[in-house]
Amino acid sequence: MSKFCEKLNKNKFVITAELFPPKGTDVESLMKKSDLLGPIVDGINVTDNQRASMRLGSMAICRLIKEKGYEPILQMTCRDRNRIALQSDLLSAYVLGIENVLILSGDHNKIGEYKDAKPVYDLDTVQLLTVAKQLETGVDMVGKHLKGSPKFCLGAVVNPTASPVDLQVIMMGKKSQAGAAFFQTQPIYDIEQYKGFLKLVSQHKVKILPGVILIKSAQFIKFLLNMPGVNIPDKIVRRIEQASDPLKEGMKICSEIIKELRSFADGVHIMAIGMEEYIPEIIENSK
Repeated sequence: MSKFCEKLNKNKFVITAELFPPKGTDVESLMKKSDLLGPIVDGINVTDNQRASMRLGSMAICRLIKEKGYEPILQMTCRDRNRIALQSDLLSAYVLGIENVLILSGDHNKIGEYKDAKPVYDLDTVQLLTVAKQLETGVDMVGKHLKGSPKFCLGAVVNPTASPVDLQVIMMGKKSQAGAAFFQTQPIYDIEQYKGFLKLVSQHKVKILPGVILIKSAQFIKFLLNMPGVNIPDKIVRRIEQASDPLKEGMKICSEIIKELRSFADGVHIMAIGMEEYIPEIIENSK
């Protein structure tokens, strides 16, 4: 069992953060960020060509993070690979010491810079979770036996603020049954809304890490509100719009949300989107 899964099972408040691989081969800056985050978080997510933009591969960065002694979480999208490549990459990740895998659909090519690329989506997230669990039994998707089998800590995503929320509840149940041990969510800014969602999914014995995105400006709020299902209460919008230092106010909001989540949630997933140097202060002020 991975160290990350062990921490999840101990029912302690788990903190994860997210890093974006660079568009190129220079990883020095990213590795400095991993050194900043590694000692203070329980897992570091590495995105997989996020926003349908070509970047250095998640698996390579996860391996570098693993070599530093930190706990990587490999993000794997269904968008870019067929079932052959997905299974191969799962096995490759395990051989490289990467046991934590977050499975998601991936942003469609149409929103990125490669609009003419052919999306694959050969498997959906439920199918890929099922395949990953099957690989753990020593058998591939067509029933061929493996020489050595992997063991994963599998995760998936859910959006508690999406409408209709019932669809999210149904999909979460399917992903849980398929093998997801933990879930990470879209950004949560309305605590009461999130508590309502937890009541709807209380029957699923999985860990849920609600997401928090660092808001840096009023303009950034407009970007977030264009994301499907994101809800930012008016009082938070006003705080950012009226702040003399919007970034500082955004950090304060993040700390406040995390502090409140500590009283009842399984953990939190922090997304700073290029401003990871502020995460240590956010975490410290949330205690």
